[in-house]
Amino acid sequence: MVKVREEQPVDLDGRVDLELWLCKLIEKNPHLNLARVRAACELSEQAEAKAIATNTVWAEGRSSFKTGLAMADILTELRVDEDGIISAIIYRSVRENQITLNHVRNQFGEEVAELVEGVLRMAAISNIQLGSNTPVLGENKDQLEQARRMLVALVDDVRVALIKLAERTCVIRSVASSTEERKLRLAREVFEIYAPLAHRLGIGQLKWELEDLAFRYLDPLIYKKIANLLDGTRTARQEYIDSVIDMLSKEMRATGVDARIDGRAKHIYSIWRKMQSKSINFSEVYDVRAVRILVPEVKDCYSVLGVIHTLWRNVPHEFDDYIAAPKENGYRSLHTAVIGPEGKVLEVQIRTHEMHEEAELGVCSHWQYKTPASSNEPERYEQRIHSLRQLLEWQEELGDITGIAKELLREVNLDRIYLFTREGHVIDMMPGATPVDFAYRVHTEVGHKCRGAKINGRVVPLNTGLKSGDQVEIILGDEARPRREWLFDHLGYVSTSRARAQIRSWFGRRERQKNIDEGKKLLLDELLHLGVEQLDVFTLVDAVEYDSPESLFAAIGAGDVEVLDVVEAASELIGLHTEDQQISLTLGGQQESGPGEVSIFGVGDLAYELSACCQPMSGEPIVGIIADNNMVKIHRKDCLEALGSDIDGRSIEVKWESHTDRTFPVKIEVVAYDRPGLLYDITSVLVHEEINVLSIGTDHDSQESRVVLSMVIEERAVNRLLKTLEKIEQLSNVISARRTTAS
Repeated sequence: MVKVREEQPVDLDGRVDLELWLCKLIEKNPHLNLARVRAACELSEQAEAKAIATNTVWAEGRSSFKTGLAMADILTELRVDEDGIISAIIYRSVRENQITLNHVRNQFGEEVAELVEGVLRMAAISNIQLGSNTPVLGENKDQLEQARRMLVALVDDVRVALIKLAERTCVIRSVASSTEERKLRLAREVFEIYAPLAHRLGIGQLKWELEDLAFRYLDPLIYKKIANLLDGTRTARQEYIDSVIDMLSKEMRATGVDARIDGRAKHIYSIWRKMQSKSINFSEVYDVRAVRILVPEVKDCYSVLGVIHTLWRNVPHEFDDYIAAPKENGYRSLHTAVIGPEGKVLEVQIRTHEMHEEAELGVCSHWQYKTPASSNEPERYEQRIHSLRQLLEWQEELGDITGIAKELLREVNLDRIYLFTREGHVIDMMPGATPVDFAYRVHTEVGHKCRGAKINGRVVPLNTGLKSGDQVEIILGDEARPRREWLFDHLGYVSTSRARAQIRSWFGRRERQKNIDEGKKLLLDELLHLGVEQLDVFTLVDAVEYDSPESLFAAIGAGDVEVLDVVEAASELIGLHTEDQQISLTLGGQQESGPGEVSIFGVGDLAYELSACCQPMSGEPIVGIIADNNMVKIHRKDCLEALGSDIDGRSIEVKWESHTDRTFPVKIEVVAYDRPGLLYDITSVLVHEEINVLSIGTDHDSQESRVVLSMVIEERAVNRLLKTLEKIEQLSNVISARRTTAS
C-alpha cells in the first residue's frame, strides 16, 4: 500500500507557508538550528524564483524548493542531523544549477557541501541503462550488478545514501504526470537500485513505499488487481483487526504485560511477491490480516508469544524467530501465524520498541544528534555505518524466483572502481586504471586508436588515474597507432595486463625494420636522459643475452623487453663513478650503511660496505666476502670476485634486511626556450615527485632566448629519475632534460 503522507502547508495564494512548515519541523526535531534551516529554505526558494524568471526551471516541471522540503520531511522522520536536513533542502537547487556548490560551501560550510556533492555523484546512477520491462528481472544483468557495485563505491557517508533515498522517493511520488517512458525508467531504477538499498539499510518504511510505487508503474494491471482485492475487503478486515486488538489488549492487561498493539497494513508488492514465491492465491496470503505487538523487554516477547499460542492454534511452518537469528540487515522480531477468531488466519509480529524502531528506521535508528553529550558515537552505530559502506551482499528477501536474487547474493568487491562511458554504461576496473586501460577495456581498436581522453568533460593526460563515478570519453584518431611509451612502467600510462598485452601484440605484428628503428631510438633517448653518450653496443648485447644489436632493438621496439631493463644493464657496464659521489645508474655505492640507509642481515657485528665492482642493489641476491681487515664486502652472487672467494671459504650468507630509502645526489641539465613561469613549472614537477633540490644554477643565452638550468637533486631509483626527466620534457618550451656528469 502506498504511503499516505501529509502535504506541505500552503497560504491562500498557494505558496508554501514556510513558517508553519518550520514550526512542524522543529516540533519533530527540537535540536535543529531554526535560523540556519530557514536560511537554506529561503536560498532555495529565491533561487527557484530567479530560475522561473529566466525560464531555466527543472526540466521535469517540478519545484526544486518543494522537493527539498519534502525530502527534509522524510529525513526528519529518519532522524537525520541538521547538516543532512539542510543538504536535502538545497540539493535539487544545486542539481538544477540554480545554486552553485561554492555558494553552499561559503554559506553553510564544508560538511554540507560535501554531502550535496556526494549525492550529486550518486545521481550518475540515473544514467545507467537498465533496460527491463518487468519489476523482477532486468534484461541487462551485468549493468544492474555494476550499478549496485558502483553505488557502493560512491557512498562514503551514511547521510549521502539517506538523502538520495529521500530524493528518489519524492521524485517517484510525483512522476504520475510524466511520460510513460519516464515513469518506466524511473520505476526500474527505483526497483532495481534504491528499494534494495533501503532494504539493506533496514529502512522498512521507505523500502515498502518505493517497492509499491515502482510496482504501480512496472506492472499496473497486477497492481490494480491486488489493490482492488484489498479495497474490497478493507472495511471487513479493519473491523476484524479492531476486534482482535481489543481481545489481545484484555489478555495483555490480564497477564501484566505493558504492550502496544496495532494493525499492520500489508503492502501490495509484498503480497504479490508472496503469491508468486509460494504459488498461492490472494486468499492464502496469511499476513493480509496482521497485528503487531510492541513490548518493553525481550523476555516479554516470548511471554506474549505463549499467550498468543494459548489463545489460538498456530499454523505449521509459519513461525520465525528473528530475535534468536536476526536477518542480514539486522531485523529482529517474532513472527507467527495462527488460526484466529472466526477461523481466519492471522499473522502476529512481536518485538520490543527498540526492535520496532530499528525495523522502521534501520541505520537511522542509531543516528546521534551532534550534541556534546553524544560526541562519542556508540560502537553498535559504528558497526552499522561499516555495514552501509560495504552495503555487503545486497542479499535476501527480494524473492527466490527472480533473477535479481542471484545478482544480489554476489559478493560486492569494493576493490574496484566504477566508470561511465559517454553512453551511460558502467565499466568496472581495478584501482589505478588510466584512460588507456579504459580504452582497451572498451575495445581493442578503441585502445589502438586512442589519442586523448576526457574525464567528466575535461581533457586530461592519458596517465591520469581514474576514480569511481568518472565519465570517461576516449578521443580517437583515424589510424590504429598506440604509443610505445605506454608500455613504460615508470610513465604510468598502463596498469592492466590486458592493455599491456594488446599493445605488445600490436607492435609485435609490425614489420621488423620499424621495430628495429623505433627500439634503437627509444634506447638512445633513455640513455641520453641519463647522460650516457658512448656505449659499446656489442658488449651491451652480450650482457642482455641477445644475438645482435638488431635483435635487441627489435625486441625493444616490439615491447618484448622493457627499455628500462636494458638501461640498467648498460649502467652496470659503464660503472659511472664521479668524485662527488653522484648516483650511479644502478644506485650502488661504496658507502657504509647508516641510519635510514641499506641494512644487511647476517654480518653480525662486523662492519660492511657495498662492493664497487658489482654495485649490488637492494633486493638482488647477494653474498658477503670477509676481507683481511674483517670488513665484509657485499657482492652480487653472480660477481666473479664473489665466485672466486667462495672456493677459499671467505664467503658468508647475507641478505637485505629492508629496502633502502637512501638518496643520492644527481646532476641534471634542462635546456629550454625561456618563458615566464618556466622555473616554477620545473620545480613544481620536482615537488610533485617529492624530490629535494640541493642546488640550482642558470645559464641564459639572450640571443637565442635559451636557458640551461643545472640542478643537483636527490634521487633514490633509476626509474623515478627517468619518470621525472620525462615529465620535465613534457613541459612547454623544454627542449631536453637529462642527467649529466659535468662538474
